[in-house]
Amino acid sequence: MGRDFSVIATLFFKASSLQKKRAILTVAAIAWGTVAILMLLAFGEGLRHQMVKARRGMGQNIAVWWSGETSKVWQGLPEGRRIQARLDDLDYLRAKMPSSTGILGEMTSWQTTLTWGTTTITGRVTGANWEYGEMRHHYPQAGGRFFNANDQRDKKRVIFLGNQLAEDIFGEVNPVGEILQVASVPYLVIGVLNPKLQMGTYKGPDEMGAVIPITTFSAQWSRQWLHNVVFKVGVAEDMPRAREEFAQALSAKYRFDPADEQVTALWDTAEGGKTLAAEMRRFQIFLGIIGALTLLVGGIGVANIMYAVVKEKTREIGVQMAIGAHRSWITGPFVLQGMTYTLLGGAFGLVVAIILVLLFQLVPVEGNDAIAFLGKPTLSAEIAVSTAALLGFIGILAGYFPARRAATVDPAETLRYE
Repeated sequence: MGRDFSVIATLFFKASSLQKKRAILTVAAIAWGTVAILMLLAFGEGLRHQMVKARRGMGQNIAVWWSGETSKVWQGLPEGRRIQARLDDLDYLRAKMPSSTGILGEMTSWQTTLTWGTTTITGRVTGANWEYGEMRHHYPQAGGRFFNANDQRDKKRVIFLGNQLAEDIFGEVNPVGEILQVASVPYLVIGVLNPKLQMGTYKGPDEMGAVIPITTFSAQWSRQWLHNVVFKVGVAEDMPRAREEFAQALSAKYRFDPADEQVTALWDTAEGGKTLAAEMRRFQIFLGIIGALTLLVGGIGVANIMYAVVKEKTREIGVQMAIGAHRSWITGPFVLQGMTYTLLGGAFGLVVAIILVLLFQLVPVEGNDAIAFLGKPTLSAEIAVSTAALLGFIGILAGYFPARRAATVDPAETLRYE
């Protein structure tokens, strides 16, 4: 066995040294195919990360419910009744929904005058519970904060601004600590939203709105009815149970059929996240198939070169077999040659792809809408392992079939071969 391998290796190195130009071109073809598949998959992985990040910009594992009208007669009550939760329903819902990790209500004024100095604009102001900051991923920029439980309890006139809204009002001035007139009532700006990706929205981008404590909103606008309710679960698997608890709790208080989807319908972002993950996985598979086909073309090129080598060396192979060469001495160099060219090209391609990915990481995101949306290419261990396995498979095939043809050469026929 050891002697056979030594002979195969000697024949392989001898053939490679005599065909340097052909070997270089073959390695280059495989390297190009490797770069293509790795970059396709890296961009697909980067896009997946960016889409998941944008999806979570609104909050993770949350559900949003809006008021609705009943569509069924229930316990003697007619259909068409308006079901709308109140501010004092939130404690009731928290007690009835053990599967939820957070519940909050929202009140919204869509056309509110916001004035600072000589600047006046009309914007969206939302009153929400203090948990809103964490649940809806309203993280403040350095030097600011979101309002807390004490602000809500004391009905403080404090306001948290979306980053774009803050820029529209204050320009280059840091808003934190400034007094903003909200519908002619002074509020202290305590924080500005840290810029974030946001793919989902149910009343407009967060960067364009402002948030104040719900108790303050209720007092200023004299409202008790909630525009919508938001609840959160720890893991996506708990969402179906939380939805059922919500429907049962609300229907018991306002007396409607808990199966009346006209009232209980809501936006389930946990379910939407699963759908997005499945769609992105299919997209990555699609990119992988395209890249694999590109690499397969390179593998076919290697196989064709091996067939050409077999044809050129037909007389030599016949002589070797006539003087008693082992079959493995004939087939081995071709298989080794095909695998070596393929793996060597794959290694060069991997290095080039890594360099390209690192260069993309240096490209600034600010001011580049394409990268901000698509994300930067990302190479993962899964991509590397899949590509290596595919390269090995192609290398074996590229050497095996020409080797099999070489092993079937009839020594007597080779004497008449030109």
